[in-house]
Amino acid sequence: MINEILEFNRRFVEEKGYERFLTDKYPNKKIAIVTCMDTRLVELLPAALGFRNGDVKIIKNAGATITNPFDSTMRSLLVAVYELGVEEIMIVGHTGCGVQGMDSREMQHAMKERGIPESNINLMKHCGIDLDSWLHGFDSTEDAISETVDLVRNHPLMAKDVVVRGYIMDSTTGALRPL
Repeated sequence: MINEILEFNRRFVEEKGYERFLTDKYPNKKIAIVTCMDTRLVELLPAALGFRNGDVKIIKNAGATITNPFDSTMRSLLVAVYELGVEEIMIVGHTGCGVQGMDSREMQHAMKERGIPESNINLMKHCGIDLDSWLHGFDSTEDAISETVDLVRNHPLMAKDVVVRGYIMDSTTGALRPL
């Protein structure tokens, strides 16, 4: 599959397919969106919200949540605000999220099935990583998104004039429901 992607990319560049996407690094609409990496949202989310290339900063991760106030998603939001002019932040979860109900023990079992030695898993634990907590999912998408909104809004390094709001997107229709 990677070779097919590389071949497509070669043709894309050769045929100047990139020209319609030209923009700069500053978001036209001064908005950053934290959303899930779910494949259903790749084209649906920008289409449903009317965004084009260059309009917004989109940060994707598993579950559209921030699990730690110093994780890479929070860092990206701070960069977006202080370096790229973002004034508003949307946290957008979605219906049918795969992180909802995810079980860390099942994931660790899958790791072992794929060849990760028990010693590597134990090493993480000895380094102070609580895998059960780090790899856990959430019970309620609404609660998880609300907690993330609260974390971003009240982060000690987040500017108080930045608007932070949470939403749940219907994974089929793209309809947004505010929290």
